[in-house]
Amino acid sequence: MAAALATTAHAQTRTGTTAAASNTIEELVVTAEKREQSLQDVPVAVSAFTSEKRDLIGVNTITDLTNFTPGLEYNVQNDRNTLRGVGRNTNVHAAEGSVAIYSDGIYTSSTTEAGKTPLFVDRIEVLRGPQGTLYGRNAIGGAINVISKRPTDDWYAEVRAQQQSFNYRVLEGAASGPTAIPGVDFRVGFNWTKQTDGWFENSIPGQPDEGNIIDTKYVEGQLKFKFNDRFDGWMKLAWQDWHNQGGGPGSRSTWYPSFFPVYEASSGGIAPNSGYGCLPTSQTLVRNISAPGGLTVAQACHNAGLDDARKFTSDVPYQVKLTGTMVFASEWNYHFDTFDVKYIAGGTHYNYGLTGPTPVQQAPLLSFQYPLFTRAGVLPGATVFPRYAFTYHEALNWISHEINIASTDKGPLQWLAGAYYYDEHYVQPVSTQLMDMGAPITRGPFLANTCAFTAQCPLPAGNNRIYDDRPELTTKSRAVFGQIDWNFAEHWKTTVGLRYTWDKKFGSESLRLLCADVAACSGGFGPEVVGNFLIDLTQLPSVVSGLVPGGPGAPGAPGAQGVSSLSVVDPATGFATRRYNANWSATTGTLGLQWDPEPGTMAYFRYSRGYKAGGFRIGIDTVLGARPITNPEHADAFEIGLKKDFGRTFQANIAAFYYKYNNDQIPLTVAQTAGGLGQPQSIFFNIPQAVSQGIEFETVWQPIEHLQILANYSYLDAHVTRGDGVVDPADPAALDSRAKPDISFAQCQAAAGSASACSTDIFTAPGAFFINPDGTTVPVQSVIGAGNGGFQRPQSIVGSHLPQAPKNKVAIDVNYTLEFGPGSLIGSVNYVWRDKQFGSIFDRSYYEAPSYDQWDARLTWKDRDNRFTVIAFVKNIFNDVGFEGGAGAGRQAGVVPAYVVGGNGLTATPVLSRGSPFNTGADQAIATSYLITPPRTYGVELQYRF
Repeated sequence: MAAALATTAHAQTRTGTTAAASNTIEELVVTAEKREQSLQDVPVAVSAFTSEKRDLIGVNTITDLTNFTPGLEYNVQNDRNTLRGVGRNTNVHAAEGSVAIYSDGIYTSSTTEAGKTPLFVDRIEVLRGPQGTLYGRNAIGGAINVISKRPTDDWYAEVRAQQQSFNYRVLEGAASGPTAIPGVDFRVGFNWTKQTDGWFENSIPGQPDEGNIIDTKYVEGQLKFKFNDRFDGWMKLAWQDWHNQGGGPGSRSTWYPSFFPVYEASSGGIAPNSGYGCLPTSQTLVRNISAPGGLTVAQACHNAGLDDARKFTSDVPYQVKLTGTMVFASEWNYHFDTFDVKYIAGGTHYNYGLTGPTPVQQAPLLSFQYPLFTRAGVLPGATVFPRYAFTYHEALNWISHEINIASTDKGPLQWLAGAYYYDEHYVQPVSTQLMDMGAPITRGPFLANTCAFTAQCPLPAGNNRIYDDRPELTTKSRAVFGQIDWNFAEHWKTTVGLRYTWDKKFGSESLRLLCADVAACSGGFGPEVVGNFLIDLTQLPSVVSGLVPGGPGAPGAPGAQGVSSLSVVDPATGFATRRYNANWSATTGTLGLQWDPEPGTMAYFRYSRGYKAGGFRIGIDTVLGARPITNPEHADAFEIGLKKDFGRTFQANIAAFYYKYNNDQIPLTVAQTAGGLGQPQSIFFNIPQAVSQGIEFETVWQPIEHLQILANYSYLDAHVTRGDGVVDPADPAALDSRAKPDISFAQCQAAAGSASACSTDIFTAPGAFFINPDGTTVPVQSVIGAGNGGFQRPQSIVGSHLPQAPKNKVAIDVNYTLEFGPGSLIGSVNYVWRDKQFGSIFDRSYYEAPSYDQWDARLTWKDRDNRFTVIAFVKNIFNDVGFEGGAGAGRQAGVVPAYVVGGNGLTATPVLSRGSPFNTGADQAIATSYLITPPRTYGVELQYRF
């Protein structure tokens, strides 16, 4: 189907194109192998989309792109992509994606470039499988090429306007043509996109709805140079600005069908949990509970997501900003008699900011008052203001340089050689703050001096931050590469390519970690005893790693490779800073054989070796962990394919593949289950070995004139073949019926007190309770069985699916053209079905997103002279709930004072708070969340070409 989704790469320069031409089978020229070739001649699995076909069948977003690209998945909220089960599983910039994005030849870490409208993008090429020679940087899963529309030699101008449901509006335009300088052409364009009504309804009066509420602007300018017959060039400068309220990458697109947690503080928590105010006051003795928007406490404590997938309950809104972001790209060519020299240079200044609630699932209570237990009795105590938010920032600057020297003669031996250099520096600070708390959060004082390394704890900065992590890292990458294509016999060609890559990452991470009003931080004395308080945890070796020579997370310690300094505390700011430095290298390449027995038929075999550099798990959700490093990924991929034209009416592209995939970098949070001060440890787990195998069909059929049918099917089996010793963050005790623990509870009990003892899980041990939102409790042991629980048990993950890898995917589009004297009317209907997929390396029901399907339709009118186009459309006709990836899940574990669950005194009692209602039995405290597709949208687009 890749060729079917295009007319020609040079369609933008043609005039007088007939209205019907957009649904004929025509040749597509691509640059997938860094030289112009017909797509049907490229011995690689490639899906390609021109701007014309995107308009015709409705490929307007990256999610639409995934519908018609076998193996491709995309998560809008986190801006992560996956190709054939190989992809990006984290937003930590110190470890990168596995599918390389190139916009006009310049590497970028964000997939959003592929989401630009067809007015700006000439075509998109998705290369499936490791591109270890020509696209070496992080192309272990594949590469996505985004090629801009370029300046034209003749005058051209176009404006487009769109109005959709949810008050979504687009206004954009472009102009191109010659300048007053001979040999210099220009192109300018702008886009303004705004939506004011959200896809998700907030149940709190006065609080904003969310979901794609955006206000984005994009402006670009280009120049094309032809200095003489041998020397030409091109450059582009683009500017972007987002001021979004609950829309865009990072914002809300998740459905949370779960109860708010009702413990006093979460396991390892550093702030009070607002949901504690939802329990009956007769149990907690809490009073003066304040709810927002005139709601009753009961109304505020009910999560609207339990009733409707497109409703939520939150008093901390998301905001997304992208300011001052500039993108530069350029290409310079010198044409010798038998070869070309091409220099590609560019870079980006990127400045992104995000704020929102943390955790996302928090009951929207503004304040409540604790009891104060004294010798004289129970008195009114401290008031807490538990609204909790995060602030996230990415400031990146990167540049890249690439030089290619490629043969241009017509001989049997074609060659290409090149060199590449990439330099990136970023800062990625993230902090959490109690939004409404005053003293002591703002300026202290501290309840106790816990700062042994600085004698006294420096006062807080006054910004209500209790977690403040500031990583900065520099990445440098260098590579040399070459590829030879040799037609050694009639109809036969072989390809050999090699690339050597060297990557280096170095930088630092600074952390300040405080704790407010949580009893575990003060030796068991909560606000019920000492009132509001603040504790500094930054200098406690049991919480923050790397403070002590030879200790966990220090240079030379197990798992601390790449750590180049101890965590050193600044006595003025209280921040602990640790430095990192590591490098990796690899030789990758490709070996292929191609057979062209007749025109319109091509079969190929391809072996590719892929590589992705190692990195660090720093920032976002870490506390200077003990095991920050991750090893590099490698893949050996084998593929056979057939590209066949059956006359001019049917085209089929088929690819079958097998990958041996080593060290997939999976982010895991090792749950803190022993109670006390210990923090969860965020790590990268390298899956020792996985397999990705499958078959993909892309077809286009034109049975009669004006009728075209596009049909894709892909089968993907991506699973783990070696891997154990992994703890499920949602089920640390491995109680689920499908769990495959490496050790039994009896063995854990027998090893207690020894060096090989299992980690304790107090939340499944005797004395722990399941607690419901109404305050009723059930002993955990009565549900899981006596003798079970009490320990954290690692598991085998052999046989588990890789995340974001649906086994089956189907996409069909049927379009028909009616010709009239004034123009043509094209109707297009498409259908997409995706299989279930998992959001984790554990095949569990709580990580599973169900299969779903979606119907879309479009009606396009084009006048005979191709001056104007009118498109009416509806997406998700039946308003179904679809899923943009596997589900997320977490165990809602925390503590309450003993008296709340019928005990005596204030001793912290472990509880598991009710999660999603469909998770039952031992899993009943697990809360599941789903990234869901947009609701039904409809609208009209007008295009006018001058």
